[in-house]
Parts: sequence; C-alpha cells; structure tokens
Amino acid sequence: MTDPNAIQPSELDQLPDRDPEETAEWQASLDAVAKAAGPHRAAYLMRRTLERAEGTGVALPKLLETDYVNTIPTAAEPSVPGDEEMERRITAWNRWNAAAMVTRGSKHGVGGHIATFASAAWLYETGFNHFFQGKESDGSGDQLYIQGHASPGIYARAFLDGRLTEQHLDNFRQEAGGNGLPSYPHPRRLPWLWEFPTVSMGLGPLSAIYQARFNRYLTARGIKDVSSSHVWAFLGDGEMDEPESTAALALASREGLDNLTFVINCNLQRLDGPVRANFKIVQELEAQFRGAGWNVIKTLWGTAWDELFQLDTTGALVRRLREVPDAQVQTYQTRDAAYIREDFFGKDPALAEMAKLLSDDKILECFHLSRGGHEARKVYAAYKAAVEHQGAPTVILAQTVKGFTLGEGFASKNANHQMKKLTVDEFKNMRDLLELPISDSQFVDGVVPYGHPGADSPEVRYLQERRAALGGPAPARRTHALAPLPAPAEKAFASFDKGSGSQNVATTMAFVRLVKDLVRDKETGKRWVPIVPDEARTFGMESLFPSLGIYSPKGQTYEPVDRDQLMYYKEAKNGQILNEGITEAGSMADFIAASTAYATHGEAMIPFYIFYSMFGWQRTADQMWQLGDQLGRGFLVGATAGRTTLTGEGLQHADGHSPVIAATNPAALSYDPAFAYEIAVIVREGLRRMYGEAKPGEDQNVFYYLTVYNEPLPQPAKPQGLGIDEGIVKGLYRFNTAESAGLTVPANAPRIQLLGSGTAIHWTLKAQQLLAEEWGVAADVWSATSWTELRRDALEADAALLRGEERVPFVRQALQGAEGPVLAVSDYMRQVPDQIAQWVEQDWSSLGADGFGLSDTREAARRHFGVDAESIVVAALAQLARRGEVKATAVKEAREKYGL
Repeated sequence: MTDPNAIQPSELDQLPDRDPEETAEWQASLDAVAKAAGPHRAAYLMRRTLERAEGTGVALPKLLETDYVNTIPTAAEPSVPGDEEMERRITAWNRWNAAAMVTRGSKHGVGGHIATFASAAWLYETGFNHFFQGKESDGSGDQLYIQGHASPGIYARAFLDGRLTEQHLDNFRQEAGGNGLPSYPHPRRLPWLWEFPTVSMGLGPLSAIYQARFNRYLTARGIKDVSSSHVWAFLGDGEMDEPESTAALALASREGLDNLTFVINCNLQRLDGPVRANFKIVQELEAQFRGAGWNVIKTLWGTAWDELFQLDTTGALVRRLREVPDAQVQTYQTRDAAYIREDFFGKDPALAEMAKLLSDDKILECFHLSRGGHEARKVYAAYKAAVEHQGAPTVILAQTVKGFTLGEGFASKNANHQMKKLTVDEFKNMRDLLELPISDSQFVDGVVPYGHPGADSPEVRYLQERRAALGGPAPARRTHALAPLPAPAEKAFASFDKGSGSQNVATTMAFVRLVKDLVRDKETGKRWVPIVPDEARTFGMESLFPSLGIYSPKGQTYEPVDRDQLMYYKEAKNGQILNEGITEAGSMADFIAASTAYATHGEAMIPFYIFYSMFGWQRTADQMWQLGDQLGRGFLVGATAGRTTLTGEGLQHADGHSPVIAATNPAALSYDPAFAYEIAVIVREGLRRMYGEAKPGEDQNVFYYLTVYNEPLPQPAKPQGLGIDEGIVKGLYRFNTAESAGLTVPANAPRIQLLGSGTAIHWTLKAQQLLAEEWGVAADVWSATSWTELRRDALEADAALLRGEERVPFVRQALQGAEGPVLAVSDYMRQVPDQIAQWVEQDWSSLGADGFGLSDTREAARRHFGVDAESIVVAALAQLARRGEVKATAVKEAREKYGL
C-alpha cells in the first residue's frame, strides 16, 4: 500500500537540476524557518510565495484551498454606496413579511420555508440594491436564478415595492382561486415575476451556466448584444451535492464566462442536518471550483471577527478554524460562551490566552451572529469583485446561519427546514431585534400582521429609486410584443409531398434535410439553433458543419484533420450549431436557454435538439419538465427511435417508452411520424403555433417532441384528399384502404382497421398485403401520428361534457363508420397506443414492444416482440375470429404458416 505521507514523484524529477547548490539553499531556508518558527509559519510562507508566483505569471499549479478566512481583507473592502441604515430597515421589513407569510399560511396546512431566506437575506438585498440590472433599459437585464426555498423573501420584497398585495401574500401556496402565489419560482404559474424555475435541485446551477453561455452565443452571432447581462445563480451548499450542480463547471471556465456568478449560501445545513458534519463544505467547494478554473471568493466572517484575527499573531486561530468540522461550528451557534471557551479556544494554549482577552459577549457575538453573509459591506465587496473579475466565472462562498434573526428556536437547528411557523412571542422578539414599529395591538386574535412602512415612506421611495437606477424591477419576466416570425417558403415543406421514389430514406435523414432547407431561409434561417450531444454524424448532420459552423468562442485555432473533405469539422466564433459533447443534460440546458430567449431577451429563437431517443426523456425528463415550466418553445427530436429499429445496439439503447414519459408533460406535443411528408406538416404547424400567428385561445408556450428512425425505407407521396394535414396534426388519418392500395379482396370480405405509428406503419402495410393475398381480408391502414394528442383531445371532450357541452373526440370522428375491429401497432410498449382505447367505439386490440430491448437484427427483434407483419396478420385474424368473421382454424393455420 502506498504511504500517503511519502514524497510522491513529480514532474520536477524528470528535469535536470541546473543549479543543485541554489536548490539546496532554498531547501535549507525552508528547514530553518520550520525549525525556528514552526511548520505552520513555514507553510504560511510557502502559500504566500505560491500566491506571488501566480500573480507574476510564473507557471505553477494553483492552490486548491486557502485559509478559512475571507478572501477580501477588511482593509480592502470598498465602502457601500447609498444609505446602509435605510437598507437595513428595508431588509428588516422583508425578513418580517417573509416569516409572517409562511406562518399565516401554515394555518391552512400549505407549508413553506422560513429559515433559508433568513440566512440569505443580505445576499439578495445587496444585489437588489446595487447590482441586479432590470429589463427597462435593453430588455434583457441580468438573469437571476433564485434559490427555490428563498421565494418568500422575494415575495416580501415585491410586496414592499407595491408589486404584490396582502391578498397575494395570504394566498401563498394557494393558487386554485387564481390569485395566489406559487410555492417556488414557477414562470408558468407567475409569468410576470419568475423567469427561471429552480427548486428542482441542481438544475438551477446547470441552467445558469448554459444561460450565460447562450448569452455569449447570441452576441457572437449578431442576434442581439447582451454582453452587459450578468447571470446570478443563488444556490445552497447542500444543493451542490446534486451531480447536475457541478456538471458544467469546466465549460464555464473553459469558455471564460465572466458574465456568470454563483452565490452559494453556505449555512452548513441541508434539509435534515449538516451538509458536511465531519468535514468543511466551504473548503471542499473551494477546491472543486478552483480545480475547475473558477475565481473563488470566500465571505465567511463578519466584522466582529476582526479583533480576533488581529490578536492571532501565531496563526493559531486560523489553524483552529480550518480544523473544526462544520457540525461543531453549528453546535457553537447554540451553546454558551463557557462551552465555546473550552471546546474552541481550549484546544490550543495560544488560543486559550487569546480567550482571556475576550468578554463573553464578544465570543457570543462572533460565534452566534457575525458571518460574512449577514453583512452588507462584506457581501457588497464580494459582488463588486465578482462583476469586475475578467476571464473566468466567479463563485462566492458566503457563510451564513440558517434561521438567522428568527430566534434561538430556529438558528442552526437541524429541524429548521421543516419548521413552518413562529409563535406570537417569537415574532415579538424578532420585531424587537429588527427594531420594527409594530405594536402588540396589531396581533389580533393571535394572527401575526404584515408590516409595511407606507407606499410613500422613505424606505419604499429608496427601494424604488435604487431599482429605477438599475433598470427597473427584479426579478421580472417580460413577454415582449414580438411580431410573429414569417413562415418559411412553402417549397421547403412541399418538396416532401412527392415522396422519395425508389430511394430509401430514414425519417431521421428526412428531418435533417428539412432543417437544412429551413436554415437557408432569409427571414428566419438565422434563428434556428441546432443542438446535438456529440452524435451529429450518427444523425447525418455533418453536412451542416461547414455551412453553419460549430459555435466556439475561440473559433478554430487548429487545422482540422478532415480539412480537405467537403464536410469537414468547422468551428467558428459565430457558429450556429451547439455541439455539446456527451452531455444530454448540458444539451437540454442549451435548449431551455434558446427556447426562452423570446422572453429573456426579446428574441425568438428556434432550437431543435436531436438526440438518441433512449437518452432523452429517460435521462433528462426533469429538465423537460423545467422546460415546460419555463414556457420554452422549440423542437425536441428523438432520433434512432423505437425498440426494434436500432439494429444490434441492445437493451440500453432500445427506446420503447419515451412517448409514455412525454405524455406526462402537459407542455409537450408528442408525435411519432411515419413518413417524411408528415414531418414536414408537423414542423410547419409547430412553427406557426409557437412562432407565428396563434389561433384564438391557443397556447403558444408548448414544445414539440418528434420521434424519427434510422431505418432507410421508401418515403411515399402524400395522399390526396381533404383533411390529411388536419389528421396529421391532430394525430390520425387514413393512409389507404385495401382497394386504394390495389389489392384484390372479395366484395364481402371481412374488414379490419390497422393503426400504425412511426416505423410500425411499414409492418402494417406488409400485413395489409398478406391479409388480402393470403387470407382474403380487407385491411385499411391508418397513420397515427400522435397517440398523445388524440388522448388529450378526447380528455378535453370529456371535460366539455361535464360542462354540458356536446363534443365528439377527434379519434371517434375519424374512425366513424370504419368497418370491423381496430388493431393498433407501435414500436413502443402497448401502453402508448392504448392511451386512446376507451374512446374507440370499435373492438380494440394492440401490439407493441413491451419488455426490455435486445441486440439482434430488426427482423429478429420484431419477431421476438410479436410486432412484425406476420404477427400482425395473426393478431388481426384472431380479432376477426372472435367476431366470427373468419374461421377459428385460420389463426392456427397462420401461426404455423409463419412459424410463430
């Protein structure tokens, strides 16, 4: 086993020492310091030397951790502009109303969180007063990712500002009446205030990074100059355990996103207890972010600690702060001075002597109250340094106390995340601490009152003047009065109507070809944002590389290995494609930023994100929900779709269920097109609905999910007749009948309706032929482009009936008069087509690929799952036999004939 204390080999061992004597002198000097002043002094000198080397450009590895002290010394802190006493009073009102709102709501059993905003109040208030740019100047402003559990504090500030009323606050978490406030930041529920949904832990930091990156993309491509926008993400130290929280740190530093600041509220507590009970989360995060190339600012201690640090002439205090685990720091918050003297100062003789110089009140002030995150001066210094830093993103690690100012019953208690209310006495103590002019008589029948200094009070005027100077209210979401995007030229879509002739074309390739035509459109082409997670060549998108370019802030600093080829790998500063590498989560974050640019920046962008269908909804469904909540618009494309169509890949790649997951998202319009012309119709309709002229009552804030396949097959011409386009959009139309397909069947032949979606329609077409030629059965083939949209329409019809309105579901209208039973076939599990079974009047049966996928040829896989043409024939005959329309022996004969 390797000795961890042994000197490890380094790159220096590989280099010849040009001056061994000089090296020996440096080493001897270090030995002498360690012997005379102690190893701690030697370590201090080494750290300072490394810092000087870094500052002068000497290439050395960076320190991943610094002492457990503030990065910005007190002497270097800039003064806070404005009226600090006024800002203290404003913050006091917001603290009060945030706690009152949740406490009053607890009587209705709706819950809420008090302790998070109590710890983070100054982190937000300092930003609102001095940094966060509003949208009234250029329409973009800063982008604020608010920590979900801090939402009561944001509502409280909006109440003070006059944007919310007492009625709103009393309806916190009570939205059914239409005048309430959502529990957390939910743009779909409060679209004039919230921009970004953040309470699903880890998605806020990931989205913030890609939002900052997308801001650079918009500027680089000349869509809109948003270089003045800054992205602020407010996060919890416990939240940083989510893998998504740190998944894209390297991207942010690699691309130099100095328009991005993370503010991590390090109150050392997560929901059930300490974040790092036996360790130090601040130090861990510092090393993680420094290692990823971020600028790190630690704001840990308040001004009360200045006296202690001045007394620390030996470094004993700094050493002790580094070694005390977080859970013990939390314990100090709840113990008396005697305990702290013994447990903290008593561990070191030098500290014991220091403690003799400190009063009990001073010790309690430091250990109970004084944290960097609770002082406007400390927070202002950190924010100013962050926005002025160039070349890298910044993370501010601000230490706070969870439940600060809420009283001893809350502060640093493990259960404070679940504590939803304060007693009247606790509120009165809080009032006295915050010095608020609220009288005892205002507590009527034990109900805590809201507090407001008055619409024309100095506090409100100051708040509004500060926001006016910074560009208006924040947070705020603006739905800009954007002109509808002009529809692309019809020829881009009509070219698919004639089919592919004798050429076999996969629907994945058909979609890529359509997009290739659409991005050439003079009016809207530049607004397309192609997003792909390192599978562009799999999906046949390499032809877009040289024409559109792959976005890179550095352009192309190398000569690509395939430069002499027509479809070479081209990166460009103004590239249009976002090729994200192997990260579906990052690609989805890209998509969300692009799909909401119409609101964030007043610029409608048309993202399409193409991915292995198996690795879309299954892997990032939480982000799809975030997309819907954030009112995003665009096209998600699940390529290489289906359970049996992707040859040889096997269980982990075989998607048989993504439409089931997609059906759970109310904002997702899910389609499984069979033919190229269906894709063209769906995309054209999507562009109209999301970006063009919406119909009365039509929700534009939706996104489309299309499944496309990698199996090259003939693409037929679009059938002639009325209602084809409507049927494609609504989810079902008759593709052909046995007679129109040129098949010979007896005049009174038994008839069946075959419904197929996606690639399965090709098996139904073959089954139609077998049924006619070998069994004398007439089959009509229907293309079910969207089982989910058919179901939603039927659900709406059911709801209409409850309101006393007569309405027939579209699926019933379409199948009205169709003879015989219905057999639905899908390359997905049977649950997908079965979504509509209850609204089909005919006898219903279905086939699908249930179970786990497997590696084999397409033919073998389809036979295994019982969805190939021959299996469809047997199932059809079985249905007809049950109805007495064919002989029962026909089913057995068919099974034997086809080897089933």
